[in-house]
Amino acid sequence: MQHAHTHPHPEDHLTSSAMLQDIVIGLSDGLTVPFALAAGLSGAVQSSELVITAGLAEIVAGSIAMGLGGYLAGRTEVEHYTAELAREHQEVQQVPHVERAEVDELLAEMGLSAETRALAVQELTADPEQWVRFMMKYELGLEQPDPRQAPKSAVTISLAYALGGLIPLSAYFLTNTPTDGLIWSAVITLVCLLLFGYLKSRLTGQPPVTGALRMAGIGALAAGAAFFVARLISS
Repeated sequence: MQHAHTHPHPEDHLTSSAMLQDIVIGLSDGLTVPFALAAGLSGAVQSSELVITAGLAEIVAGSIAMGLGGYLAGRTEVEHYTAELAREHQEVQQVPHVERAEVDELLAEMGLSAETRALAVQELTADPEQWVRFMMKYELGLEQPDPRQAPKSAVTISLAYALGGLIPLSAYFLTNTPTDGLIWSAVITLVCLLLFGYLKSRLTGQPPVTGALRMAGIGALAAGAAFFVARLISS
């Protein structure tokens, strides 16, 4: 009963943490990049339709690129872990005396006495699989990644980016000119950035007000720079 109660909890915790991280990555870029693009176009063109078309194209391209990046990052993590796992298995088989000395050194760093270390080394190295898992975690600092996480990350990041990108672009559907669209887009997006930054900081244990202001400041800076550069070039 105890095993059934404790085993699923860490797995759920890690999965939800990875999903939260993917949502944060997708939303933060989705709110910022299309907002900056729309602001830049608003300073250079007189057609809201052009801003909408370019914005939608950027959201599609950006969500695909972000999702692909998340997938490749997940696959790279799995491949790195697999390669290191194979190397540890090889070292345990070929140079067991060296690996036993490393186990003893790691246990010494944890503060175990020589007598306790001798027993622990004997126990840990009796099973090669247990031995390798110990080395992976405590020597290399690697946790086994979930091979299913890469496609999950790709989908989550893509959807979060698309959702975030539609928020600043939505104002241009409801206004007649790019200037009016930019004003409402700035208001909507900055409010969302403040809320998102606040919630993200609360969830990650950071100062929420500082996180909210930082997130909004980054978005405003990017959009302002894009707007004035576009105005400068088009004038």
